[in-house]
Amino acid sequence: MSGHQQALVQGIRSTQAANFPALRLVSLTRLMALTTGRPETVLGIIDGPVRTDHPELASASIRQLTAPPIPAQTGQGAASDHATAIAGILMAGRDTSHPGICPDVTLLVRPIFTAAHRVGAVPPAELASAIVETVDAGARVVNLSLGLVPLATPAADKGLSQALDHAFQRGAIVVAAAGNQATIGSTEITRHHAVIPVVAYDLQGRPLPGSNFAHSTGRRGVGAPGEGVTGLAADGRRAFGGTSAAAAFVTGAVGLLWSLFPTAGAAELLFAVTRSTARRTSVVPPLLNAAAAFELLRTMRQ
Repeated sequence: MSGHQQALVQGIRSTQAANFPALRLVSLTRLMALTTGRPETVLGIIDGPVRTDHPELASASIRQLTAPPIPAQTGQGAASDHATAIAGILMAGRDTSHPGICPDVTLLVRPIFTAAHRVGAVPPAELASAIVETVDAGARVVNLSLGLVPLATPAADKGLSQALDHAFQRGAIVVAAAGNQATIGSTEITRHHAVIPVVAYDLQGRPLPGSNFAHSTGRRGVGAPGEGVTGLAADGRRAFGGTSAAAAFVTGAVGLLWSLFPTAGAAELLFAVTRSTARRTSVVPPLLNAAAAFELLRTMRQ
């Protein structure tokens, strides 16, 4: 192991480093020792606005795409806390108390939470527009730690499906939180073939009962840490969990894999992340195994 890799490992394994048990649960520490990501690898998150002035994001390359203004008095704090927590999991410097998964990639942030809807759920038409905008701006991975406003029209669902088709045609992967309503059932997002649906697991490797499950999560999804996770916030740090946090771990893993295999296609990445895990027999997906995905990709690319 090179001196650079040894330094990375030391930072990841520090007893003061937040989220080390969660990173280890899905074998991300091995990939994090190999790379911090490449600036050419562009990740996108569709969420609230990120607090880019947070000291632990000081060296991160983050660009916020144009979106309608979000008045502070109508929930900007909650929306920003949510987005900043996700950005921290991905982008915090390796020398901080919250080592990020892929701090040297480029992050595009498309704020979508406004006064028109609560944090966590958006109308399909607005989400479809945001997905197209984020992918067209260069994102190869799009993180959706959100849900859909219920009672959407068939036309709105069709528009969202077309936006997800557009993402895959442009060579992008969408990683989507399955939701935290403890229900069995899918959405237009998690049913789509180009989406990796993500459920939450605890640190003992057990699915959290509050996660949503469906045939689509069982067939094409993965599990990731959704308990015992620490995220960044305005006052430094906050407890963060559920499928929102879990999706960020998967997005970070895909970002590292694409940094290590920059010429791989979206279909190869999807296959490696979802098929390098245990046999699938139920609506509950297996845990992400980032190291196994790396080995599978390495074999496929030889």
